[in-house]
Amino acid sequence: MRRADAGDAATIAGLQIQVWQQAFSDLLPSEVMLSDPAAHAAAWEARLAQGGAVLLATEGTVPIGFAAVAPEPDGDLAGEIELLYVVPRWGRRGHGGRLLAGAADALRRLGATSGRWWVPETDNASRRFATVAGWSADGAHRAFDTGAGELVEIRYSGGIDLVAV
Repeated sequence: MRRADAGDAATIAGLQIQVWQQAFSDLLPSEVMLSDPAAHAAAWEARLAQGGAVLLATEGTVPIGFAAVAPEPDGDLAGEIELLYVVPRWGRRGHGGRLLAGAADALRRLGATSGRWWVPETDNASRRFATVAGWSADGAHRAFDTGAGELVEIRYSGGIDLVAV
């Protein structure tokens, strides 16, 4: 795992689209899952330029997942895991745990003392993963109109004294 830079924008965009197609096809409209990879890469290049940390996980030399973190915009001491994705075929090999521990470390470097992560309500695997990591649903929910229905997310929060397992 390493910190991503602007040169990784197309790789991260490709990983995100793969995860959308393989894990969230029932949650997202086809327009999102079939988004233009070049436009998506440009958005990631802009995101990487604005700061926060984006971590890229690999198995050997193959990129297999990423995590993006940022400080909370309201200035409190919690940081946010914006995204944490591992391409499903690479799951259950510890990459998610290493990304979560790396994201927690990045949040500490941003001055956070705790973390938050919004997880789709129907993403049972990520919800279990957050719970096993010691995080819990804190009662906050939000909903988005995806154009093909409503996507409800549950906020998980917890400490950031995490280590990779």
